[in-house]
Amino acid sequence: MSRRSGYRAAEQEDRQVDLMGDSDFDDDEYGQPIESKEDTSAVDVKKGKDIQGIPWDNLSFSRDRYRKTRMVQYANFENVPNSGKNSEKVCTPVDKGALYYEFQYNTRSVKPTILHFQLRNLVWATTRHDVYLLSQRSVLHWSPFASEKHKVIDLQGHITPSEKHQGNVSEGFYQAQVSTLAVRGNLLVAGGFRGELICKFLDREGISYCCKSTHDDNGITNSLEIFEKPSGSVHFLASNNDCGVRDFDMEKFQICNNFRFPWAVNHTSLSPDGKLVAIVGDNPEGLIVDTNSGKTVHELRGHLDYSFASAWNPDGRTFATGNQDKTCRIWDIRNLSKSVAVLGGNMGAIRSIRYTSDGRFLAMAEPADFVHIFDVGSGYRRKQVVDFFGEISGISFSPDTEALFIGVHDRTYSSLLQYNRLRFYSYLDSAI
Repeated sequence: MSRRSGYRAAEQEDRQVDLMGDSDFDDDEYGQPIESKEDTSAVDVKKGKDIQGIPWDNLSFSRDRYRKTRMVQYANFENVPNSGKNSEKVCTPVDKGALYYEFQYNTRSVKPTILHFQLRNLVWATTRHDVYLLSQRSVLHWSPFASEKHKVIDLQGHITPSEKHQGNVSEGFYQAQVSTLAVRGNLLVAGGFRGELICKFLDREGISYCCKSTHDDNGITNSLEIFEKPSGSVHFLASNNDCGVRDFDMEKFQICNNFRFPWAVNHTSLSPDGKLVAIVGDNPEGLIVDTNSGKTVHELRGHLDYSFASAWNPDGRTFATGNQDKTCRIWDIRNLSKSVAVLGGNMGAIRSIRYTSDGRFLAMAEPADFVHIFDVGSGYRRKQVVDFFGEISGISFSPDTEALFIGVHDRTYSSLLQYNRLRFYSYLDSAI
């Protein structure tokens, strides 16, 4: 990520504060005090209310006018100058008029938070009724069904492990700053700016495991992925700015592999069969790597800037990579000489990518305002565009594919958006 790429530390900190604070639209006129802080339901929207509760009728500009201004003024961060502009000419033509997920609810009760402007994997749904997210100085659980929240990890004070395992940092951490999250099944892992790893089993009291994955001064944890080995043991991959990818065994609570790469690793994703891992980072080229040996199987050439997102289709044959050149590229493992589709964004880098568990849809999130939902079966040539205002802290489909959650980080309108899958032909869906 940028800290390794000649982007001056002071400039990066300034940029971080700007985006952390608040999306670019927080000017005085837009950010004026608002009388109502209520949530928004699908019924409210049918009556004409804005999905985020923004009172456009009381502002001196319309939503359409503000959208046009935002599109012109939003500055996409690039490590390679003009990468976004140069990628536009190769994007796959797409029909934008589809509707696959319909607005269901927007809750203002939780405040999604971003602590690094390039890392946006801070929202995870383990069921359609259980969402985990970073909110201010806590990791929260939100129940859309009960409209209740509770703290899973309080990050403000002293975090100490309640279990004894080899490698555990018994004294724990003070005021850990969480850069990335992963939640799967009963395991939640939070990664920190100084290489901290905090592991909590959701069905146990306290924190099970705390460790420093690296003591490098530039050891921020960029991404985490939890997976299950064929033996049934639970592992996770931690990708760091120190160019390392580490495989942690949560049965033995220890590192079992530590692979090194020539550049900072910003994101990794494991193939469904567990044999290959997609590696992307501070290099326009990505890698497909053998998970056992750590050796490169193939290079991925096509992107023009640094990448921060990746995801495998559950079919095991195709996968996606997201880049600061404002594109998501789709690759077929059977022929990696070039990508099979290039999906373009509207304003900025593709910072988060998710497939539904049935492989029928792919969602890609820009840094702000737009989440694109592609129909995989159409060859990614049909899509729905979810349009709102605010920085995106993360996106997550529920495992049953029925819900999509979007974290919105903003000074005034922070919230969690929920969209539900449309089932016009549910009897056909069950047969396909």
